[in-house]
Amino acid sequence: MSSKLIKKENNEATLEFTISSEKFEDATQKAYLKLRGKFDIPGFRKGKAPRAIIESRYGKGVFFEEALDIAFPQEYKLALDEHNLEPVDRPNVDIKEVNEEGVTLEVTVTVRPEVKLGEYKGIEVEKIEYTLEEDAVDKRLEQMLDQNARFVNVTDRPVQEKDMVCIDFKGFVDGEAFEGGTAENYNLVIGSKTFIPGFEEQLIGANVSDEVDVNVTFPEEYHAENLAGKDALFKVTIKEIKEKQLPNLDDEFAKDVSEFDTLDELKEDIKKRLMEDQEKRAKMELRDKVVDKVVENATVDIPEAMIRTQIDSMVRDFDYQLRYQGLDIQKYLEFTNTKIEDLREQMKEEAYTRVKTGLVLEEITKVENIEVSQEELDKEIENMASMYRMELDKFKNTLKEEDKEYLKENVAIRKTVDMLVENAKVV
Repeated sequence: MSSKLIKKENNEATLEFTISSEKFEDATQKAYLKLRGKFDIPGFRKGKAPRAIIESRYGKGVFFEEALDIAFPQEYKLALDEHNLEPVDRPNVDIKEVNEEGVTLEVTVTVRPEVKLGEYKGIEVEKIEYTLEEDAVDKRLEQMLDQNARFVNVTDRPVQEKDMVCIDFKGFVDGEAFEGGTAENYNLVIGSKTFIPGFEEQLIGANVSDEVDVNVTFPEEYHAENLAGKDALFKVTIKEIKEKQLPNLDDEFAKDVSEFDTLDELKEDIKKRLMEDQEKRAKMELRDKVVDKVVENATVDIPEAMIRTQIDSMVRDFDYQLRYQGLDIQKYLEFTNTKIEDLREQMKEEAYTRVKTGLVLEEITKVENIEVSQEELDKEIENMASMYRMELDKFKNTLKEEDKEYLKENVAIRKTVDMLVENAKVV
């Protein structure tokens, strides 16, 4: 097949090529076999009418559109490969001519932009260091104590900050009970700020069996529109008061929560881990700084189609995260009184940065001829299997060739970033 590149400018290419009459005839026959069951021709059982009979009744072009859908993809790919073009959006197809030679098409498509690299080796970045705060170990120990605390019933005093109270409550707005405003045996930690502002504070000082009137105002941005900004009265009954009891910070505690026999050994281990975390954080931030500068030095005119595609991906990821928390994108938009167009607009700048970063790193990978060995790919597959907690052989069986290619590209990009960091000047 021969094709012509009519023009290429502003990340848009226009191609012209002809699907030969032989190939189009083959596609038309496939279209007939696929669609013949939809035609009901007198004298023939449904789906058994010859192609010529259907064409004489409905016109020679009855299978044209389906035939074009069948023949186009392969011929289009050949034309793209011939001119080394990589599309980033769906093509716009214009039928120029249909004759005995075949079907001539003019196709306009947005293509991957050219990347003009700036300086990327020897990038100068400031060294990042973190110093462990003096009370960092103590803070971590406090968290561990809190995580291992227990709540015990108290009957000789009223509610105070940090207590857990078991309550029954019923809420009213304008004297009417509202949906979702009633609960029994509800456990609430005072000071957790999980209830409407002002609710928890009004329970302080109450005793077991007390009935308390709690007056609050729902926030203006409250997710339930019928309650937003409204004054409400909650009738609350205190059923239990429990106070938090922390374990003793001693060797026994260390034995209970770790593999160490003494508190001193636990402290040393905490300090070691915190320092390792800081080192990892510093390394990651250094990598980000190097990549940011390299990307900043490059020039690339990014097509809107690539930004849209990236935003689509970000919206899908966001929806997945919300579903993991029991929500979805639609509920989120309702709760936040946001339109999907507004959400997409908020993501636009981040989408641009991600696309440009990907393009620049891929270009450097190509220029520097950075390749991935089979051993490196096997190691990546092994790591992925471990991450998904699957047996290696079972995980390998789930991978298609395009999955392996994707993993290979990820490894190549990581190697590229490693190279950039190794060549950076840290000052």
